[in-house]
Amino acid sequence: MTPTDAIRLALVFSAGTGLGAVFFGGLWFTVRWALFAQFSALWIAGSLFARIGLVMAGFYFVAGGQWQRWLACLAGFIAARLLIGRLLPKSDAAPYAASPTGPRRHAP
Repeated sequence: MTPTDAIRLALVFSAGTGLGAVFFGGLWFTVRWALFAQFSALWIAGSLFARIGLVMAGFYFVAGGQWQRWLACLAGFIAARLLIGRLLPKSDAAPYAASPTGPRRHAP
């Protein structure tokens, strides 16, 4: 692999990270606003199709026909998911964390 190829893959990775940030940021925005929307199902479905369309078009445009670029873009997308999961505030009303004995730190 030449240095130029490594730079291209790094740029594709960063494009995948941007696409992931748009996708998961849009998901977070949709869930927050769908609670207050009059037609929440339409809001969620429209957001889903828009986010998927945008991400798939971005993947196709950035990665083209090279599997290495597809893999780098997907890795960036997953990295964005992990980063956004850490940055966004956690909900206090997580149903799986509510237990009469408190949150479990191990398997039952």
